[in-house]
Amino acid sequence: MNQAVSPNLETVLPTPRQGKVRDIYTFDEHLLLVATDRISAYDSVLEPPIPDKGKILHQLTNYWFAELAEVAPNHLAAVKFDDFPAQFQPFRKQLAGRSAWVKKAEVIPFECVARGYLAGSGHREYLAGQNVCGIPLPPGLKLAQQLPEPIFTPATKAETGHDENISYSVMETELGAEVSNKLRSMTLELYRRGAEAASSAGLILADTKFEFGWIAGEIHLIDEVLTPDSSRYWQADQWQVGREPVSVDKQFVRNWLDDSGWNHEPPPPPLPDEVVQGTRDRYLEAFRRITGTEPVL
Repeated sequence: MNQAVSPNLETVLPTPRQGKVRDIYTFDEHLLLVATDRISAYDSVLEPPIPDKGKILHQLTNYWFAELAEVAPNHLAAVKFDDFPAQFQPFRKQLAGRSAWVKKAEVIPFECVARGYLAGSGHREYLAGQNVCGIPLPPGLKLAQQLPEPIFTPATKAETGHDENISYSVMETELGAEVSNKLRSMTLELYRRGAEAASSAGLILADTKFEFGWIAGEIHLIDEVLTPDSSRYWQADQWQVGREPVSVDKQFVRNWLDDSGWNHEPPPPPLPDEVVQGTRDRYLEAFRRITGTEPVL
């Protein structure tokens, strides 16, 4: 599903707002979120899309929403497609398994990132100044090394372009101490629960990001949760400090793009068939390991 939805469905829905990987339809008090098969990296949408990506990640998010409900309420207004409004029922083929009917939230404009291992932009920041988002870390840490304890490292939430890591104090200035502290504590507890579940599945949850919003005066978990697009999942039995981990996430695509010689400026190179298939295989493996089930494709 590359584009929004079929032409027939478009005639009964408002014009969607297209994000990099989702199409968002706005109604009075609700949103219809459609997870497409588009994939993005380095601020660009890549071609071709990854077959079934939207369904795999959407269904994994719903799994996590249920598992984490006691830590944070979420924005789902209906879980089963049969419970979606009647106007969508004729379009089951296009929407079922990849769409969410959710309560409209006032989005909190920060990505809430939890890191348990040194990787990605955190590793680059550490090499430059021995800290991550203003949090000092011990000397001598290496790539993929576990941190003494998980840390909370917020980032700006960009509609377009790349999110930017910030210090906690910047977030606190914007949101206030009480809200910032609650977001930090919720993020770290969500990460802890996710890391424990991943460990039981033979995976390491190295880091992840969450998004939150206000609904009826209460902070809710929104968007996608603990997917291989929003998280780093590593094969636990092949993890070794100081080496690039074997991942079951989007890092596989980023590594290919880096090796291709692309300068990260649009347009990106097309993904070869083996990268498309390899990415799909990794998303499926993450789903199967975490949930113990198969996605409905």
